[in-house]
Amino acid sequence: MADSFPYEKLGLVNTKAMFNKAMEDKYAIPAYNFNNMEQLQAIVTGCVQSDSPVILQVSGSARTYADAVMMPHMVQGAVAMARKMGSNIPIALHLDHGNSFELAKECIDSGFSSVMIDGSHHSFKENIRLTAEVVEYAHKHGVTVEGELGVLAGVEDEVSSEVSHYTQPEEVEEFVAKTGVDSLAISIGTSHGAHKFKLKPGEEPPTLRFDILEEIEKRLPGYPIVLHGASSVSPEHVAMINQYGGNLESAVGIPAEQLRRAAQSAVCKINIDSDGRLAMTAMIRKVFAEKPAEFDPRKYLGPARAELIELIKLKNEDVLGSAGKA
Repeated sequence: MADSFPYEKLGLVNTKAMFNKAMEDKYAIPAYNFNNMEQLQAIVTGCVQSDSPVILQVSGSARTYADAVMMPHMVQGAVAMARKMGSNIPIALHLDHGNSFELAKECIDSGFSSVMIDGSHHSFKENIRLTAEVVEYAHKHGVTVEGELGVLAGVEDEVSSEVSHYTQPEEVEEFVAKTGVDSLAISIGTSHGAHKFKLKPGEEPPTLRFDILEEIEKRLPGYPIVLHGASSVSPEHVAMINQYGGNLESAVGIPAEQLRRAAQSAVCKINIDSDGRLAMTAMIRKVFAEKPAEFDPRKYLGPARAELIELIKLKNEDVLGSAGKA
């Protein structure tokens, strides 16, 4: 079966073996979103340097931004870069929050090794129908599929919701059985974007609903669970952005210790997007403030890329536990 699927020709793997190993060894695979070359380089370099498996994620709008035709070639180049660095870390390319069968099919045909179909805004019945349709096509092409039950609050790319709806544990068994989906994103209190909670001064973020997670683990023993909206929103990067002309008041994320706890459970994939955006934006603002005459993109995107590499390594080592697990 070697080279029988488009993603294998790009040097990619699907998420099946990744998840099995993560659940066995009690850590979470990092799923980092990217939109451009510098982010992609930083994610792969940071994971190579920390010897971590990685899932490269793109939303539908990020795929359009980078160009749908160019995207698989960018990722193929990133895989080649990792191999040139002497690393054989497993790398998957994943569609984040796919909203239609047509988009999922396009991604599968172009070389994605994993896709998410997000039917969480539909009725339970329609979510099952749509997810099962994607699973049927994906599995024929060796591609793994992530579904979602429950709705996260917050705004990120085309994903937007005013109110979160926690995943109902009593629905998960039927959903997985009827769809054949390979992993399940659940809502236990994480949120999209940099402003995850509205807190009063001195107030701590609410604790994630680990009781819901534990109930789902009981109902789906040994089954891969995914957390979306899991950026910690580094106070240092928020402060740097604001120091150099930004306006990110009240930006707050998920505490790292809660993510560490989740990573030791059935949660074997944790999605991180906002933290990477904040790190790069902080460094770009710093360069512009300190060197207002600078106009060479390499001179501000280079430091931004370096900052993101360090963030990736820190996340893999101290939060997700994936460092050294490739």
